[in-house]
Amino acid sequence: MNKRTSSVLATAVATALLAGATGCSGGKRSGDGRNGKNPATANLGAVIGGTPKKGGTLTVLSHQDFTHLDPARNWTMSDMEFGTRLLYRTLVTYKAAPGAAGGELVPDLATDLGTPSNGARTWTFHLKKGVKYEDGTPVTAQDIKYNVERSFSPDLYGGADYAARYLKGVDGYKGPADGKHLDSIRTPDDRTIVFELRKPFAEFANATVMPTFAPVPKKRDTGPKYDSRPFSSGPYKIDTYQRNKRLILVRNPHWDPATDGIRKAYPDKLVMVMGLKHNQVDDRMIASQGADASAVPWYALRPESGVKVLPKAEVRKRLLAESTNCTDMVQMHTGRAPFNDVKVRQAVQYALDKEMVVNSSGGPAFNDASTAYMPDTLFDGKQPDTLKIPATGDAAKAKELLKQAGKAGGFTTKMTVSNGDKGRAEAIQQALAKAGIKVTIETVDPAAFYTTIGDTTNRTDMVYTGWCPDYPSGSTFLPFVFDGRHIKEKGNTGNHSLFRDEATMKRIDEIAAMTDAGKAGKAWRELDGEILTKAPAVPVLMRRWPLVVGTNIAGAYGQTSFGGQLDYASVGLKDPSKSEG
Repeated sequence: MNKRTSSVLATAVATALLAGATGCSGGKRSGDGRNGKNPATANLGAVIGGTPKKGGTLTVLSHQDFTHLDPARNWTMSDMEFGTRLLYRTLVTYKAAPGAAGGELVPDLATDLGTPSNGARTWTFHLKKGVKYEDGTPVTAQDIKYNVERSFSPDLYGGADYAARYLKGVDGYKGPADGKHLDSIRTPDDRTIVFELRKPFAEFANATVMPTFAPVPKKRDTGPKYDSRPFSSGPYKIDTYQRNKRLILVRNPHWDPATDGIRKAYPDKLVMVMGLKHNQVDDRMIASQGADASAVPWYALRPESGVKVLPKAEVRKRLLAESTNCTDMVQMHTGRAPFNDVKVRQAVQYALDKEMVVNSSGGPAFNDASTAYMPDTLFDGKQPDTLKIPATGDAAKAKELLKQAGKAGGFTTKMTVSNGDKGRAEAIQQALAKAGIKVTIETVDPAAFYTTIGDTTNRTDMVYTGWCPDYPSGSTFLPFVFDGRHIKEKGNTGNHSLFRDEATMKRIDEIAAMTDAGKAGKAWRELDGEILTKAPAVPVLMRRWPLVVGTNIAGAYGQTSFGGQLDYASVGLKDPSKSEG
């Protein structure tokens, strides 16, 4: 059987199991009427295992290393959740709660959500008393300023660029290495930090969730090496870290829970075991034998493992499948042939069989086909279908568009994907081949994926990636994915189609200047459809993030604000004495 046949068969089995499964119930998540009906998503909004007890060792099983732990560079959902819940704190963060409640913005290092002035061009934050690093020294406003500044350093690429987009007077700034500092960040005293913005930004408090706004003391900065040993302001500190092998976290003795209403820090120790095969992690979590009963997976369950979970009630009750709130996309290099021709890009839109890709990803139990760029949460629960392209694609229309572009015989191209997306890439490859587009797939280790595709000179013409809004606003999606003014030669993030469209950029600025959130939201939704007609990228699917946890795990839920990841702020063990490590 070819891979598509195998995946369709697996999905058919899973669908039959879902249809016949009973005994599972769960609440709906706002905006998604499917979630109360599907056993695979029945635990949405729920907490698995009850309240943890303090102590023991929580084990994390992973097939990969982190992309970045340096807070200046950390901008992937899984890494952000891990870093900001365990190792360092930010000015504000998200509430530790399952489902929609986890989207509430709450103070973290700051005493409140910040005070705007000067028409939202100036933002002032005051820090809590008593917050300390792992060596007992106090966290200061100057440390937060320093980390924001170091995020501009050319050798620390890859992190969130809200500071670069919004701070005043940052053009040409290259970080603090030569003793140069930003006048647009002021620290009147150790517990006050003031940001001066180049334009009004009513959502600036939301942006300070990003690890960019975590503290880094200057004397502890080791440049690119800081990635392997960030200095802790959170409940845990790094004991040992062997790249691609093992990370051990132990308690930060100077973390004071009185200053932290978010992190519960139940385990005494966390051990992350890396370099496992993906199927090993799935099988060990499903079996939950011995020490694995006190383990959680780092990455989502593979689609093909779904049939090992859904028919077993005991395993299914340990399954989380929260929405990632993200959109997977095929992004095409619009700056060079053949994808500088909109007809060619539109041909890809029509040729792509999204149903085939959904089936290769575990079927409708774990995915929904996308008809827009922004996820459904930014469309009040349901994406529009602007183009009305069949979910199975339209190869005849794709061939017609290629003929109009002078490519009647099709063409050959390459697509880069993360190893974990190989099955999805093969489904895309098969679909595009029907229209005469021959795709060679290049797979990259997940830890190196964004560095690879962020090299705009040497990357392939197509990439399979995705984007997640950092908070519930179109301003955190469309500008990052389609504003050509922020494309970087190295460490490029978001705009992997290298889309530079004057009309789009002008409209982005107009919407960003709107002070009425309702009008801005409507405008972002309209712009989504306008960009879709220009086809710099093809939205493919929205994933859920299925995770099976061990039988001794408690306090487990998916955190929507961090892409459906397990919330490490609250997870722990039912019986710490049964853990090992």
